[in-house]
Amino acid sequence: MTNNRNKRLIWQIPFLVLLIVGTVLIIRQQQSTPYQKNAGLIFGTTYSVTYQYGEDLQKEIEAELKKVDADFSMFNSQSLVARLNNGENPELSSDFIDVFKLARQVSEDTDGAFDITVAPLVNAWGFGFKNEQMPTKEQVDSLRQLIGYQHVILKDKTITMQKPGMMLDFSAIAKGYGVDVVARLLERHDIKNYMVEIGGEITTRGINPERVPWRIGVNKPNEDALNESHELQTILNVTDKAMATSGNYRNFYVKGGKKYAHTIDPKTGYPVQHTLLSATVLTDRCAKADAYATSFMVLGMDGAKQILERHKELMAYLIFTDRKGNLTVWYSPSLKDKIVK
Repeated sequence: MTNNRNKRLIWQIPFLVLLIVGTVLIIRQQQSTPYQKNAGLIFGTTYSVTYQYGEDLQKEIEAELKKVDADFSMFNSQSLVARLNNGENPELSSDFIDVFKLARQVSEDTDGAFDITVAPLVNAWGFGFKNEQMPTKEQVDSLRQLIGYQHVILKDKTITMQKPGMMLDFSAIAKGYGVDVVARLLERHDIKNYMVEIGGEITTRGINPERVPWRIGVNKPNEDALNESHELQTILNVTDKAMATSGNYRNFYVKGGKKYAHTIDPKTGYPVQHTLLSATVLTDRCAKADAYATSFMVLGMDGAKQILERHKELMAYLIFTDRKGNLTVWYSPSLKDKIVK
């Protein structure tokens, strides 16, 4: 028995040596492969992609982003969403259908807090792609008749909007989807370490160029319409997660002594008025994080917590003001281990 055991051990030694040598070679290759960094403009904002790979993929990255822009840009008159809003009936791309279905799911899950038909109200309040005057109550009531994701019907590869004057706006989900699209491109190249960021929406995998997990800061919600303040509230370890943040502390205006923020409640037709200032959501898909972060800003603290109770795959970091006006933080218990600072 002893001799047989010794023989088996002797035969196993070469395989163990090969395994060790192979592991060392893979580690050395990973350490020697450079990190590429690409940046540019898309969707009216900036993007940046950092990834460990032997080639520069900027042309492929831009090609993917242009496809998303061609579907969802509110500023491109030839985009699918612009053509739909102009009364045309173009055949939809698979990406468009994918995002539309996800948006519909989030709308149903949040009881309409997320709604891609809210564009007429967003424009009326001066926060959309059209800058109009502050609406009267009569105008708000009239525009509310055009709001309702339930009245947008997808059949095969076409969309029908059941009320004349309805408009679609994917701004609250398109950046996140763009991040997902670029991440999928990197995955197709079998890239293990990367970070993709578009306008603050992020997804990561593996380790950063310093060989440590990716760490992303969450801005403190200082009222800063010029976007000049970058004071951090916290730093999160977001490795192998997608993250999106929505907030009312930058895009707002004051009129008649009252603050009007850019998040519009689809049900009331008015900018939200509650204590929640910033919602950061982490999950597996950036488009999903993007949509839920927007939803939470509509729902406020209590509504956001109810959604989180149902969806354990979502983690959130919420910043709000307490009764004394002080900044206060609440976060999902599952996020505790990801808070670096």
